[in-house]
Amino acid sequence: MKKEDLLSDEFLKQFKTGEDLNGFLAQLQKRGLEAILNGELDAHLGYDKHEKSTTSNSRNGYSSKKVKTSFGESEIQVPRDREASFNPMIVPKRQNMVDGLENVIVSLYAKGMSVSDIEEQIREVYNFDISTSTISRITESVASDIIAWQNRPLDPVYLIVWMDGIVFKVRESSKVINKTIYLAVGLNRDGKKEVLGMWLGKNESASFWLGVLTDLKARGVEDILITATDNLNGFTQTIKNVFPESQTQICVVHQIRNSARYVVWKDKKEFSKDMKQIYNAPTKQAAKGALEDFANKWNHKYPYAVKSWEENWEELTVFFDFPIEIRKIIYTTNLIENLNGKIRKYTKNKLSFPTDDAVLKSVYLALREATKKWSMPIQNWGLILNQFLTIFEKRVQL
Repeated sequence: MKKEDLLSDEFLKQFKTGEDLNGFLAQLQKRGLEAILNGELDAHLGYDKHEKSTTSNSRNGYSSKKVKTSFGESEIQVPRDREASFNPMIVPKRQNMVDGLENVIVSLYAKGMSVSDIEEQIREVYNFDISTSTISRITESVASDIIAWQNRPLDPVYLIVWMDGIVFKVRESSKVINKTIYLAVGLNRDGKKEVLGMWLGKNESASFWLGVLTDLKARGVEDILITATDNLNGFTQTIKNVFPESQTQICVVHQIRNSARYVVWKDKKEFSKDMKQIYNAPTKQAAKGALEDFANKWNHKYPYAVKSWEENWEELTVFFDFPIEIRKIIYTTNLIENLNGKIRKYTKNKLSFPTDDAVLKSVYLALREATKKWSMPIQNWGLILNQFLTIFEKRVQL
């Protein structure tokens, strides 16, 4: 039957229910698996089924094997060889699960489902039992992926790197304590966003970020043009110690939140309106004038809020040195905060994690889900790239 016939309305009309269609697809998959297995054995032996053997090894009939797939449980015929040296790739020896179902299990786990919930879901949807220990084994296999991903080589240059931390509760020595997952997201020379890595520490500090930045350098990063961070004490100097030419923009949104903490409710609307005049100013000079007006008005009542703007002024206003299009993507760490929000969504069912490895595994899988659509350059990339080339020509082309 031709592929076109399989997709024709006349052919599809024979399936009255979803169960009918799934039954047909299961049979189609069974035949496909058996065809692939026979092809694998041909390659293993070095000659096709109806050709004369050119080696001492040869075909030796079939054995039956029950496998679990996304269409349910199925019995397939696995070809054998006389020397028993054939180990198929699609359904390896001592395994009874096709990769497609393993991917379903990993995806469900990444979306925050517990092992017992996944067991129930598989039973309801695919009509067979799978033990919680098997599910745990499948999700544990992600550990090797994490090691490879965390140690992969990186590009020599990133135009922007956003850095932020996200806190989780993790069990340690019979206590549940807060630990921070440090995340770095880079904008590469193709205009695409890329999670550069994740690191686990007890609390967010400039000294821990020094280790993160050193790791990025060890993995091949030679230059970062602009970093976007929160206003963690000492962070800017830490970045300068590793990437001395990088320009550090403190997140303006973080600054607004921190300033507003000092303000009573009845003043917040007016206070926020006056702050907006600073960061919405057309130039750095105009922003400086707005800050002076802001200080004259509020310094007597909220001196700490004003002081925080004045003390961080140079790092808060780096974005004014760039064209509007670049300003929009560096003056805030919203990009990485949105990513953190998606991680929270996928991990919200876990009130605490039993081990460091457990939180790293969950966050890695959540990152994998959350960044699936990061395949295209950012908006206005052609224009933004030309702006970067104009400002940082030699460094971009490193």
